[in-house]
Amino acid sequence: MTASATRPDAGFQFYVTTESDPWFTPDTPVTIEPMQTFPGAFLRLDAPAQEIDGFGVCFNELGWVALSRLEEAERTEVMRQLFAPGVGANLTTCRMPVGANDFARDWYSYDEVDGDYALEHFSIANDDETLVPYIKAAQAQQPNLTLWASPWGPPSWFKRNKHYACAAPNPMSEQTNFDNGLSPDNQIEEGTDGLILSDEVLDAYARYFGKFIDAYRERGIDISMVMPQNEFNSAQIYPACTWTPEGLIKFLRRLIPEMERRGVKVFFGTMERPDDTMVEKVLADPEVGPHIEGVGFQWDGKRAVPFVHHNHPELKIYQSEQECGDGKNDWRYARYAWTMMRHYFNNGASVYDYWNLALDEGGVSRWGWSQNSLVTVDPETGRSRFTYEYYVLRHLSGFVQPGARFVPALSYTGYENLLAFHNPDGSVVVAAQNDMTIPQEIVVGVGNKNVTFTAPADSLVTVVVPAQEVEVAPKPLA
Repeated sequence: MTASATRPDAGFQFYVTTESDPWFTPDTPVTIEPMQTFPGAFLRLDAPAQEIDGFGVCFNELGWVALSRLEEAERTEVMRQLFAPGVGANLTTCRMPVGANDFARDWYSYDEVDGDYALEHFSIANDDETLVPYIKAAQAQQPNLTLWASPWGPPSWFKRNKHYACAAPNPMSEQTNFDNGLSPDNQIEEGTDGLILSDEVLDAYARYFGKFIDAYRERGIDISMVMPQNEFNSAQIYPACTWTPEGLIKFLRRLIPEMERRGVKVFFGTMERPDDTMVEKVLADPEVGPHIEGVGFQWDGKRAVPFVHHNHPELKIYQSEQECGDGKNDWRYARYAWTMMRHYFNNGASVYDYWNLALDEGGVSRWGWSQNSLVTVDPETGRSRFTYEYYVLRHLSGFVQPGARFVPALSYTGYENLLAFHNPDGSVVVAAQNDMTIPQEIVVGVGNKNVTFTAPADSLVTVVVPAQEVEVAPKPLA
């Protein structure tokens, strides 16, 4: 077969990101020819792995505050580049908080009236100012947007210390520019249940979730899945609630029926400790385990992912929050973001969710933590820019279709720094990193053909092989 270049009429797509140029198509062609020599990596199209549900972000209040600084036309274009099918990042599967999280404008819950177990004062009026228009702006570009939700903390009066946080600020840490009002002798430690585990509180908290689902549905926003707690084993200075697996089981016995009545799935998570036994304890409960349909992992929870996926291949794995950086949004962290994507997809992830969609430059939270985002906004000029991590995410999210299958790769010559997916339309997406200081020729075996392309020095690249060039059943080498 003759070589085919990356011309529009050839059907190939080839995109590159470097520190100096975040998105371009290089002059060097992609070629494809019969497999007569060993490729650097061979795609196992005959043995596809997990199905991919999608990619997304978390809708946080401070993101909408930042985007609200933009003129309407620019804000609409930003959302189009993030969500519109076939345009940019093509995000489809996103996360949102239940009440305040660490990137809220300030602490709030949907019912702070102590003793209101009937939830007569429940209201999402705060969200009508921020999260509702934020999600609506995304839906305007992606009508098939899928949402899942988790709380960072319950109403404060549901907790043993009657406070939204579990920990007081450490005067030795960088986050000392505020006082969260929690006294050191009223802290809740990791490994304990921060929620009051009475029948009254457990029942009310399950109904609290239900009223949250109902209120958003009334606004045309459907939430298809919930996780019971963000980072359930972390005692934080911002909205948080610690749980033991035993405490979560007590709550899930009430939450699951409340969600099932509404057709909402329940996952375990989010998990950010490298201890898979915490997952196993919950799954082993005969009332709860059979109803858990997936697990969400983030931060150091990534070290537990291989074990849970191996022991429970039937469970969906969500990467629920990409590690958030330091607010510099530099190339160094973008390169690290690629390694996180490789880890999760190679260990069974079906969804990869970035954290902050947008923030002001510097990305400082209400609780003093600077973090990265896909988009930054300059408060002085009211202008936005896409960061390196937007382009890193786009290398996969822009081309891997919902319903694609992750394709494992066999390395013949030691080249393993790639990810591949087989789309429902038959095309194959190959994304790779060249972490060397010189260009690198990469040869990938796709079916019985070799696809060859050159990755510039210190770059990320994506090649989309059109369906007509792909044979699913590979033939043995001659």
